[in-house]
Amino acid sequence: MENNPFQTRQPNIIANSRIRTPQRETFEHLSSFAAEENPTSREVGIVLPVGCGKSGCIATAPFAFQACRTLVVAPGIAIAQQLHRDFDPANPEMFYIKCGILDGQPYPEPVEIRGTSTNLSDLEESDVVITNIQQLQGQENRWLQNLPADFFDLILFDEGHHNVAASWETLRSRFPNARIVNFSATPMRSDGQPMAGRILYSYPIFRAIQEGYVKQLKAVVLNPRTLRYVRREDGQEIEVTLDEVRRLGETEANFRRSIVTSTETLNTIVDASIRELDRLRRESGEQRLKIIASALNYEHCRQIVEAYRARGRRADYVHSREDGQGQANQQVLRRLEAHELDVIVQVRKLGEGFDHPYLAVAAVFSIFSNLSPFVQFVGRIMRVIRQNAPGDILNRGSVVFHAGANIARRWEDFQQYSEADQEFFEQLLPIEDLDFSHGDELEVEPVQREFGDVDQMEVRHQSGVQLEEIPLLRDDPAALAALRLLQERGYSADEVTQAMQELDPVPVTRVRQRQAMRDGLDMRIRTETGRILGERGINHQGHELDRRRLGRTNFVVLKSAIDRSVATFIGRGTGERSEYNREELDRIDSDFSGIVARATEEVFGAAS
Repeated sequence: MENNPFQTRQPNIIANSRIRTPQRETFEHLSSFAAEENPTSREVGIVLPVGCGKSGCIATAPFAFQACRTLVVAPGIAIAQQLHRDFDPANPEMFYIKCGILDGQPYPEPVEIRGTSTNLSDLEESDVVITNIQQLQGQENRWLQNLPADFFDLILFDEGHHNVAASWETLRSRFPNARIVNFSATPMRSDGQPMAGRILYSYPIFRAIQEGYVKQLKAVVLNPRTLRYVRREDGQEIEVTLDEVRRLGETEANFRRSIVTSTETLNTIVDASIRELDRLRRESGEQRLKIIASALNYEHCRQIVEAYRARGRRADYVHSREDGQGQANQQVLRRLEAHELDVIVQVRKLGEGFDHPYLAVAAVFSIFSNLSPFVQFVGRIMRVIRQNAPGDILNRGSVVFHAGANIARRWEDFQQYSEADQEFFEQLLPIEDLDFSHGDELEVEPVQREFGDVDQMEVRHQSGVQLEEIPLLRDDPAALAALRLLQERGYSADEVTQAMQELDPVPVTRVRQRQAMRDGLDMRIRTETGRILGERGINHQGHELDRRRLGRTNFVVLKSAIDRSVATFIGRGTGERSEYNREELDRIDSDFSGIVARATEEVFGAAS
């Protein structure tokens, strides 16, 4: 386009006090790359921790290249819409206005590809096109078919660790002469392979912490002195020491699954995360701080939510699968934003682009194969509450995990990565027989109450669970000074270990436990309803199952049938769930699959 601001205007970036250090340094590196006469590669990567201004780097990148027309691609709709707002001159918070990049008009002309609301002429008149990758998928995609090969000279991929799928590769080849920049919080894909393109610039987490862009993090590791478990294959009960717990966590996939799902160990993670949240709230005076927990699947979400609710905490969950959950997810997120929750439990849902700085404790109940998905999850608690205030008491976060879940290896990787500058992992060792191709923490299906595979181990008891604190940055001067002082005064390593804080379980009253089980029953029924309809390809909001023409959706019809089957099973009326006692709830739990099967037969047998 003529008079393209990316080519004709001089942005105020280098000497601009409102531009963050990583944003300025990213611009400088991209400008140098753009000026290379014979670049060795058309594709490079920029690695920035969460909260360091990645969207601002994307907004300034076209100026570095003096681009003719730029394509900005996000992995999902939410991020694409946020990026469009950063370019939209009608938005008073647009990045160029907010940070004084440009002194008045003209601004670059943005357009967003969204369904049929945008046409080809809109794109031809634009300087920057923003979209999510789903809009550009398909062999006969109307955008890719109708645009010439030289339409874009610059492509910016947000969350570039995703861009390994066929749809991303198609986009690369469709515009063969365009320079490509991948932006991500991690230099690796979720499968442990390096992100596409050489890493041009990285901003280490230790610098981000020092400058107050992200929270100061630490790990809280649950170390049982001993742990007893029963092997399912032979029923033998075995007691192991902490060293053996760690070894089993590193080598045995079934042991890891048992650690994050068995009631005995799950409850210790719940207790420790609550104690950590209470401490952070007490010391900071900020009662809006919250826990985010990573779960394996729907059923695991329910189990974790029940455990938090039984301890008097306001907990709920969101899930990446729809199954009638879209509206429910939005309602839960509104409660989170309104500070009506203490705990949010998620399965592959609150990923890139989710921004809630009051998340302060990350409770790890899932299994991570390598560093990338772990960094993405921990990133949810890294955004600071008080900007540009390194060391502020509000800007602290904790990651809680069990010693037997093999998360310690991920934390060690995270420590190395946090301290690194241009030093990245070519390949982290994969964990055996687990499929992490989805790009996030593992989701295990199918599920039972105790997740009982024939080879799985049942954890029976733990003794003396101690809390070990491991800072993210190992050159913490205060911590080292404290250790030296203990050594000077004659304390041995064993004595220091014995003095570590022992986990004090959160009291669980019988009434809260019963109430949590009752609430969990409704969650379980809704989950089963969505799963059954999804498996049969039936629209949740359709009405074909409403044979009595009462205006009920398919979801309501099937859920009501399961509700009736539950009540019939224990000899109650359908409106008496608030009266269920613990014994009745235990009976329902023991035969839940049979209850659901009878309701399903009633609905679909009659419907067919």
